[in-house]
Amino acid sequence: MTISANRTVDAARRQELAAFLRFRRDRLAPESVGLISVGRRRAPGLRREEVAQLAGVGVTWYTWLEQGRSINVSAQVLGAIARALQLDGSENSHLFTLAGLPDSAGEPEDALAAGSMEAILNGLDPLPAYSVSARYDVLAWNRAGAAVLGDFGALPPERRNILWLLFTQPAWKELIHRYETETGINCVARFRRYFAAHVGDPAWQHLVDELSERSPEFRRLWARHEVSARTPKVKRFNHPVAGELWLAASTLWLADQPGDRLVVYTPVDAHGQEMIHRLSEGGPWAPWTD
Repeated sequence: MTISANRTVDAARRQELAAFLRFRRDRLAPESVGLISVGRRRAPGLRREEVAQLAGVGVTWYTWLEQGRSINVSAQVLGAIARALQLDGSENSHLFTLAGLPDSAGEPEDALAAGSMEAILNGLDPLPAYSVSARYDVLAWNRAGAAVLGDFGALPPERRNILWLLFTQPAWKELIHRYETETGINCVARFRRYFAAHVGDPAWQHLVDELSERSPEFRRLWARHEVSARTPKVKRFNHPVAGELWLAASTLWLADQPGDRLVVYTPVDAHGQEMIHRLSEGGPWAPWTD
């Protein structure tokens, strides 16, 4: 990467950090951090000088940080800012990633034993399973996964993406229960957390731009700057053939690339077990649109 490209990435990362700090500051009421609100406020949340006071840093320095200026920041000072803004574990990790600092409190990841991914997925059948990258690109899947979630193989490789399906495909909106109030929020929040390590990456930014253009829902959620690592463990699917399915999701983290993972669904009742077997034998469904 050239010096010019490095500077572009650094500038983009600083702007992302600045926006994240502003949004998190806006969500905190003075009373929630032990301050007394005095006078009329032009905007909700804390003022910059209040955050600086709580974190024990200079107002001018903190203002520069929120303006995306190129300044040095230590892990100790960043930790103080995280505490002042009452960030949770996921948000704290996101903050450190954007600042280009290692997060010593990052969540542990389980390692999947080395081996052939295709053999592992096939061995899991008839349990629906697939592997997915940090960018939510579907990397591989088994027969049951295609029968329950749709035939990823019928899609062009660039469209085999969970976010793309969730926010642009009507069939997936019908399939995923409460996608607009739960699944969509969680997926975008997790994606943003991984996005912090890829600010300035054309492939990641292109996906964000396309989704923002195609989906008002995605655009609204992306503007919230939510970050999270939590997802529901039991999910309800409204399958076009099997009807209502309740499946427990298990995630195994892959060691090779941060954020890559294997997702396996297990039926939680007898109806689900019977239908999964039937669907797996019946083949995939693929009602995709352009």
